[in-house]
Amino acid sequence: MVVVFHVYPMYAMKRIWFEVVGLLAAGIIVGAAMFGMPKQVRAEGEAQTSGPVATVTYSEPINVRGGPSTVFYPIVGRVSPGDVLPALGVSPGREWVQVAFPSAPGGVGWVYAAYVTISGGELRVVEPPPTQTPIATATINPTFAAAFIFQPTPSRVPTFTPPPPLEIPHFTEPAAVRANGLPPGAVAFGLLFIAAVIFFVSLVLSRQ
Repeated sequence: MVVVFHVYPMYAMKRIWFEVVGLLAAGIIVGAAMFGMPKQVRAEGEAQTSGPVATVTYSEPINVRGGPSTVFYPIVGRVSPGDVLPALGVSPGREWVQVAFPSAPGGVGWVYAAYVTISGGELRVVEPPPTQTPIATATINPTFAAAFIFQPTPSRVPTFTPPPPLEIPHFTEPAAVRANGLPPGAVAFGLLFIAAVIFFVSLVLSRQ
């Protein structure tokens, strides 16, 4: 009985100790899981009970602006892929979504609609806020512009010299060449007469 009396309390203490350690380990694991849960998941669970939400679906962090434009409104923050924000409305063209963003002026910001997905309901059309950044007008530096202005150098206009008058050549027929002072027609006629006489004489002789 003595041996059993001493062994039993030791076994009971070890069992209690293991149970306490197990409970502590379970508590630590559950606490770490609660605190390590992504903010966007908790926010999604909270936002689904209150209204529409916008979930960032773009693969990289996106900008949150003070209004629905990348030109007229400044950047008021950034959100990461998977973040969930309460959606408040859309721009008239439905290109931008108004979301609740505590760090922005007035507690609201705008994100590009193509980078988020809306769930939980329909959004009303919200007019954009007044322009915060004045429209920048393009100005040209006079010194820089003067470097590209070229003044033409005055040059003397060449004088026109008229060409000399055109002389039209006149061709004259060459004078008829005469043989022994006789005109060419007389020589030809004489030769023809002599040939006729010779032919006539030869014809008479051939008949005798």
